[in-house]
Amino acid sequence: MATRKPQSDRASKRKPVLMDIRSVAERANVSIATVSRTINHVPTVNAKMAKRVWEAIRELNYFPNTQARALVSGRSGLLGLIVSEITNPFFPELIQGFEDIAVENGYEILVSSTNYDPKRMSLCIRRMLERKAEGVAVMTFGIEEPLLDQLAERNIPLVFVDVGPDRPGISLLKVDYHHGIRQGVQHLAALGHRNIAFITGPARLHSAQSRLGAFSKSLTECGISLEPAWVIEGDHTLEGGIRAMERLLAGKNLPTAVMCSNDMTAIGVLHKVYRAGLRVPDDLSIIGFDDIQMARVTIPPLTSIQMSRLELARAAVTALRSHVESATPQREYKIDTHLVVRESTGYPPGTMQDLGKSSASAERLSAAKSARN
Repeated sequence: MATRKPQSDRASKRKPVLMDIRSVAERANVSIATVSRTINHVPTVNAKMAKRVWEAIRELNYFPNTQARALVSGRSGLLGLIVSEITNPFFPELIQGFEDIAVENGYEILVSSTNYDPKRMSLCIRRMLERKAEGVAVMTFGIEEPLLDQLAERNIPLVFVDVGPDRPGISLLKVDYHHGIRQGVQHLAALGHRNIAFITGPARLHSAQSRLGAFSKSLTECGISLEPAWVIEGDHTLEGGIRAMERLLAGKNLPTAVMCSNDMTAIGVLHKVYRAGLRVPDDLSIIGFDDIQMARVTIPPLTSIQMSRLELARAAVTALRSHVESATPQREYKIDTHLVVRESTGYPPGTMQDLGKSSASAERLSAAKSARN
């Protein structure tokens, strides 16, 4: 007598039920063509029918084949995003915002990172072309003309930060660096600082040049002289901030405040200052730029100039959609900046407001100076 196999064994050998567009059409009681038009967001589909289709898709847990849709429609529904690096927290926050907004509007995204390497930039662009991205936001710098031509020849819409070629199909996100940096300099000046250093980004980057220019202009507006020895080139990394602060500590005179071209640099400065036995802001005030989430939890919490990643992402997706969907795209989208004051800025040592602390501060500064010698 044959033994019956356990129910669980028979169930485990059942073939999985494959949901396809026909299953959705049957559940929604519409034609296959209506399902296809609904999935591809064709605006002429009857609203009630479209609602039934989406309900059926949800009930059946059906996942549309995006590659097949692209073949039928001739559109990939894909927006590309090229960033400089992934390790800087600024960029994951930007990527998250870009993806959220793109998905809300029916697009998927393809992300590539250049790590400031021209060869990697070439590979990034190749990926965008191979996957038939409908538009690309280039959130990095130094793209070479031959690489740009690969995209331009295929009429792919592009978005750049700050600068880009004056061609059809290209939009710019113009960051107002001056407003936020001006607020930062005015904040320090109001506290009594007159000896202010600036750690830049890589000199080859347009954004680094713009931030330094805004800093210099803001000092002049406040009647403060720029000390060339206190302008140090950094590289937008934590390690670069440490090295830059080491150079400032090795100088003949110390500034009372340091502004940094980004937050990672500022966090490196915080680390080096702590290792040197100095206190922030008692001995040195520090301001960053970007206002990444990490800035809120440093010790002390970092005063920073905010450049909204969500605003950047929203403007980039809006610009690309305008180009792709044959709307009327703007050439430029303004991105605002503003100062967020936290606990890393205070009165300079030796001022009237700081008299209660000035003796201890002077001792720490003297000890730091002796350590340098």
